Amino acid sequence: MQTNDLLKKVRKLEIKSRGLSSELFSGQYHSAFKGRGMSFSEVREYQPGDDIRTIDWNVTARFNHPYVKVFEEERELTIMLVVDVSGSNDFGTQRMFKMELVTEVCAVLAFSSLQNNDKVGVIFFSDKIEKYIPPKKGKSHVLRIIRELIDFRPEHKKTNVAEALRFLTNVTKKRCTAFVLSDFQSPGFNDVLKIAARKHDVVALQVVDPREVQLPDVGLVQFLDAETGDVRWIDTSDRAVRKSYELNYRKHDEALRNSFARAGVDMAVLQTDRSWITPLSNLLKRRGAQ
Repeated sequence: MQTNDLLKKVRKLEIKSRGLSSELFSGQYHSAFKGRGMSFSEVREYQPGDDIRTIDWNVTARFNHPYVKVFEEERELTIMLVVDVSGSNDFGTQRMFKMELVTEVCAVLAFSSLQNNDKVGVIFFSDKIEKYIPPKKGKSHVLRIIRELIDFRPEHKKTNVAEALRFLTNVTKKRCTAFVLSDFQSPGFNDVLKIAARKHDVVALQVVDPREVQLPDVGLVQFLDAETGDVRWIDTSDRAVRKSYELNYRKHDEALRNSFARAGVDMAVLQTDRSWITPLSNLLKRRGAQ
């Protein structure tokens, strides 16, 4: 992409993302995403009922009167965007391609972290780790992330979610909130997911096009697998074929939801044929109410 065209796209997405970020995260950001733990805030005089383990003995000795340490939840977050850039994301039959939807959501999350003075980083993955941008603060860093989201071209086409989660666990030492954006059409990753979810706050955002769920009756159609390059003809006028296609998807979807539930991972389904704001907003509300 030419530099001028890229800058125009970045600017357009920046304007849109800032507005959506304010709309979506107004008053919900910190209630939905908890801090990393407890940090020291101040000392105050001891009061009956205080835990004696919080007594600050140095201050107590100085003033010859008991003082306790006061802690508060540490509010600064680290956001990691774990982004599937495999071949299956170059697909879309309705309002937008799956990768365009992913780019919008990531841009909004990145600007939300900027507005709340949090760090944000990105892991681009296919069946390999394509690129890692370590978490940092600042507008220039967020704009770099958006440029990469718009213009990034992966070297590989297949998907391996387990590889991405394994890398997240190894490279991110402190607890973070990790948004994994993918269609999750990937070999088994249950065990790695459980490990990642124990260390980090993992949120799964499943990106789906309606034609991955149901086939229309449009006769004999040639299908190309964007990840393997395989080509096959399918007779979509055959009701049994359409029913089998949908049943396979439903089984995969049920298994996926069960995997997330067992790992304690929150999820939302974002579809290319409708606004993704409502399902993401509902996810934030559910998390804020927990």
